[in-house]
Amino acid sequence: MSNPLVSVVIPNWNGKHHLEACLPSLFAQTYRPFEVIVVDNGSTDGSVEWLATVWPQVRVVAFPQNRGVVAAFNAGVQAARGELIALLNNDTEQEPDWLERFVAGLLRHSDAGMAACKIRLWDDRTRLHTAGDTMSRDAQPGNRGVWEPDDGRFDREEYVFAPCGAAALYRRALFEDVGLFDQRLGSYLEDVDLAFRAQWRGWRCIYVPDAVVYHKVSATGGGVFASYYVGRNWFYVITKNFPARTLRRHWRAIARAQARHVWEAVRAWRGAAARARLRGMLVGALTWPRFVPDRRRIQATARVREEEIEALFS
Repeated sequence: MSNPLVSVVIPNWNGKHHLEACLPSLFAQTYRPFEVIVVDNGSTDGSVEWLATVWPQVRVVAFPQNRGVVAAFNAGVQAARGELIALLNNDTEQEPDWLERFVAGLLRHSDAGMAACKIRLWDDRTRLHTAGDTMSRDAQPGNRGVWEPDDGRFDREEYVFAPCGAAALYRRALFEDVGLFDQRLGSYLEDVDLAFRAQWRGWRCIYVPDAVVYHKVSATGGGVFASYYVGRNWFYVITKNFPARTLRRHWRAIARAQARHVWEAVRAWRGAAARARLRGMLVGALTWPRFVPDRRRIQATARVREEEIEALFS
């Protein structure tokens, strides 16, 4: 049986210096066939012209202005021709067998519509950024093994809650079933939201530990930008997706976790990122009701019970 075509989608915004490391490692992959699609968000650093000259085999979707990473992901998915679609940050480098092992891991599990790989830190390659993403009963998304040494504890292929959007693999059929990333989120937690919607429809996520990527964490985003969108989008993702059963049982812990974020931001008030987190939380707290209709639609089309979603939580 021939290998399925994989479409690798890379969002880019003024990231030519990142692509200079990312693309050579990508085109050195042992897996074939694959195509590469770079979605450029109105870069002014010459990224589009450089790609046309140096990497003519890369398909480029160019926006005239920055529309955000979620819009870039969606445009890439829509342009993709592959049966499998890999989403990859431009600030990554991949082991040569990353894609081969990633695809094999996903295809070993017919119930998995998405796969997470092992992501190590770019500047300390003995430590992890994530070994698959988690969701807790107090509604806090997280990275499994973050900042910890990669000492063998995360070397087992197993089901996890979600892949990290920095390097994730999806079946096209998943997008056809649950839809694209929610463009209203703009940036951040869009991968958590998609994973939630997929899990409600019965698509599982498999963690493939021998597919390895190195990531410059927050090289493009981060800081004030990330703080605002994480603070705001948390309310939207939880409103849309969190099981009512878990909300009833753990609302006190959820409230304490959010209060802790508020307190930490207040203590760091002099910092722009802390103030941005508070602004984002305030906007989210005031506007979350607009996502209630989404929640009703997700619940109406769910294929699994609340207990099955809750069992995924750490």
